[in-house]
Amino acid sequence: MTIQSGIQPQAATAFGALYAEVQQFYAHQMQLLDRGECERWAATFTEDASFAVPTLPDPVVGRAGLVAATSRSTVQLAEAGQRHRHFIGMFDVVERPDGALDVRSYAIVYASQTGGESRVHRVCVCEDVLVRVDGALQVSTRRVSRDDLA
Repeated sequence: MTIQSGIQPQAATAFGALYAEVQQFYAHQMQLLDRGECERWAATFTEDASFAVPTLPDPVVGRAGLVAATSRSTVQLAEAGQRHRHFIGMFDVVERPDGALDVRSYAIVYASQTGGESRVHRVCVCEDVLVRVDGALQVSTRRVSRDDLA
């Protein structure tokens, strides 16, 4: 018996568990970021991770660089009286033969002014490679593109 997609039931069950694990990983990671827990957030990346975003001229490399970049952003947001909330979803998960995962997702960042309105700040596409380190998922590379930029 096969599921409509042609995937065998056992394989579908295994993929469903993997997909749920990926969703939980991102939910946890984005909440760490939004709470300003920069070191814990950076620990969800490999030691030598690369993070490329269009707002920076070069990719941020390594956990120390990630902590520094997000710490600056956390301070700037606090000084401006703003909070950001990252909603990430629509995960397209492809497992590589070596076990790494290619994950493409959509991210919407909401900006809320303390005591004021909330608005969509950015709409992005996130392309990650996740690997397992000591059994836990970590980002080895992340490339973010924004819908409002060419």
